[in-house]
Amino acid sequence: MSNVSPNSLGLEKTPQETRVVVAMSGGVDSSVVAALLKSQGYDVVGLTMQLYDHGAATAKSKTCCAGQDIYDARRVSDLIGIPHYVVDYETTFKADVMDRFADGYIHGETPVPCVLCNQTVKFRDLLKAAKDLGADALATGHYVQRLEGEAGPELHRAYEDDRDQSYFLFTTTRDQLDFVRFPLGGMGKRETRELGEKFGLHVAAKPDSQDICFVPNGDYASVIRRLRPDAAIGGEIVHVDGRVLGRHEGVIHFTVGQRKGLGVGGEAEPLYVVRIEPEAARIIAGPKEALLRQSFRLHGVNWLGAGTKPPEEGIAVHVKLRNTHKPIAATIFGEATDRTGARVVLAEPEAAVTPGQACVFYDGLRVLGGGWIARETNVTHQPHNLRRQSAAAGQVSV
Repeated sequence: MSNVSPNSLGLEKTPQETRVVVAMSGGVDSSVVAALLKSQGYDVVGLTMQLYDHGAATAKSKTCCAGQDIYDARRVSDLIGIPHYVVDYETTFKADVMDRFADGYIHGETPVPCVLCNQTVKFRDLLKAAKDLGADALATGHYVQRLEGEAGPELHRAYEDDRDQSYFLFTTTRDQLDFVRFPLGGMGKRETRELGEKFGLHVAAKPDSQDICFVPNGDYASVIRRLRPDAAIGGEIVHVDGRVLGRHEGVIHFTVGQRKGLGVGGEAEPLYVVRIEPEAARIIAGPKEALLRQSFRLHGVNWLGAGTKPPEEGIAVHVKLRNTHKPIAATIFGEATDRTGARVVLAEPEAAVTPGQACVFYDGLRVLGGGWIARETNVTHQPHNLRRQSAAAGQVSV
């Protein structure tokens, strides 16, 4: 895929007449995108986002957007001969990502900050900055494919399944797809690193980002306490049968499906967090079978299929409930009164339905959108109460 045509971005202008802003994180992926597009003759401009007080994170090597990363992006830009700018989004990043991350845990949810970042500062603020610079397109180093369909551009899974990042990009809108490009979507990571070496980039062997950028040590509870000092309110840990098993030091320390760290024992079988009731500062625990859910509601749905929302009569799809999970069969039902709401009915009950996480829809390799798993009250989790609706019901064309 690296031997691309002069119209590699699908634009009508020649590369020399086409300005492309590249979102440069300082890693190998976005650096290769910038170098590749520059080598093809495009008018390339590099933009790097400063998202938080990176001084303390300068020495960290497993996070993105830290001080070292900004330095690496600038060094790559100097090497390949493109202008490079740093845009300060600390205020909006805190409000749209960090604060929502903290509030999600306080409200008994498990948020996905990388999706929030893509939805806000990257594909809202950075995209606007690219247009302000006169760009014809914004290119990123994400491993996802943008393919032209009968009704316009479509979002598809990456060529290399292990590198696919479509789960984190389900909020990308149709208008944004018109403007954004993903040059690495048809490549594998090995090819990307080989291109980095070919272009002489010092980041060619740089490790991938692994941690949440503002939680470099993995201690998310300490970040929440810093953002929300009054967040840790103690309460009871209660078994699904009503027995009080113990106490906890705050719901921010728990997520639905969690097994370790409950601090209770003496049960005949392992206990999991089944439900979080933040209003009562209560953790509901039970056996794994109590986690099983087959039907749940979504909010904030972004729909990329036919029409403006999932059909009310239902559409058969596959869904991912975690980025690392394989897609599973389900039916999505749109809501009559809420264009951004939907109901999901899984073909088989699953234990990974966690409020605050994303549920992303797929038709084969195509991304049809997704939504946020809602926290529902008065939900019975016992398997015998599950409604086993067929996921094959209500099939319609995409």
